[in-house]
Amino acid sequence: MSALTARLRRTNPQLVIFLTGIALMGVTSGVSDTTFNNFLNDTFQINADARGFLEFPREFPGFLTALFAGLLAFLPETRVAAIAALAVGGGMMGLAFGGSDWTSMLVYMTLWSCGGHLIMSVRSAIGMQLAHDSQRGRRLGQVQGAGIFATIIGCGIVYIAMRYSQAHHGKADYPLTFAIGGGASVLAAIVFMMMRLPGAHLTRPKFIFRRKYWLYYTLAFFFGARKQIFITFGPWVLVKIFNQPAYIFAQLWMASAIIGLIFQPALGRAVDRLGERKVLLFDSLMVFLVCAGYGFSYKIQNHTIALWLLYACYVGDQLFFGVEMARDTLMSKLAEKKEHIAPSLSLGITINHAVSMSIPSVGGLIWMAYGHQYVFMGAAGVAVLMAIFSNMIRVPRSRDM
Repeated sequence: MSALTARLRRTNPQLVIFLTGIALMGVTSGVSDTTFNNFLNDTFQINADARGFLEFPREFPGFLTALFAGLLAFLPETRVAAIAALAVGGGMMGLAFGGSDWTSMLVYMTLWSCGGHLIMSVRSAIGMQLAHDSQRGRRLGQVQGAGIFATIIGCGIVYIAMRYSQAHHGKADYPLTFAIGGGASVLAAIVFMMMRLPGAHLTRPKFIFRRKYWLYYTLAFFFGARKQIFITFGPWVLVKIFNQPAYIFAQLWMASAIIGLIFQPALGRAVDRLGERKVLLFDSLMVFLVCAGYGFSYKIQNHTIALWLLYACYVGDQLFFGVEMARDTLMSKLAEKKEHIAPSLSLGITINHAVSMSIPSVGGLIWMAYGHQYVFMGAAGVAVLMAIFSNMIRVPRSRDM
């Protein structure tokens, strides 16, 4: 016990504050990401093509991330994180109390999306500033682990609220769950405002584009395509084809979160020990297999086996989203200056959203015209391209700034 106490005393208090804020944002993710697709289906009864087109306004703020980050370049990254969390909280609260109207839903969804994408641009940068150069992957794994641990709480809230409301009122109580998620983000904004991190107060360029970073930009582009196909159409397979309710998604998220408590820190250590190239190649293989599961599980005659295969795909996909840390550490190793990291990560988010805005619309049309399996066949092709470019990575294991 004394060793644990001594270790806690040695822990950077700013790291504790940061992980607390990340955990509160994790509660919000556990609430929102497990309910939003069901909310859209139950409230507006939309089809796959409409669901795909809806991703354009939802992802457009991600495309503008570099612009938003540039406009806020005069602020330390910790303050940018606070503003982002407040925007997420405001959007979620808006959905809770005024999201049943289509136009209002679009406005609040966009506000939520602005905050969610903005915090992505500084989360990794802050995390890496709280780590030694040789342990950046390990630190990002811990950050991912803290967020994932907190999603268990969010998922538990969804599971209890949805099961109770379905049993007693015959319908899902989305306003309550969205309000809880929004409240957690507002608390996260307060926590981020408490941070005092000298490294986050560097004068940052408003915009960074370097030819030397082309491979990071390319991988960010393909990640945008891979990410959006799974975010939009992976859950939609379960909702539309297999008629799965919101509490099932809460259970799946809890499963991925519990596994992620071990998997994400281990993934971070793997990035440090094996390097970004091997980790990203393995990710490409896993994405290819998940595509096959999503696309062709419906052909399995045993409905139960098909459903469990899809559950495995959903959980596996959630876990491997954490491989994004390998792209972030790659950027940190390519960066010529420390202050290039945050704006370059922002540009990477903008690049991946340039493709993720259009992919869902195209995917929705393909789904309606030919079937969902062709959407995931296209995603499998993206996985192959990811592997080709990941194999080109050649950087030192660590780089002092």
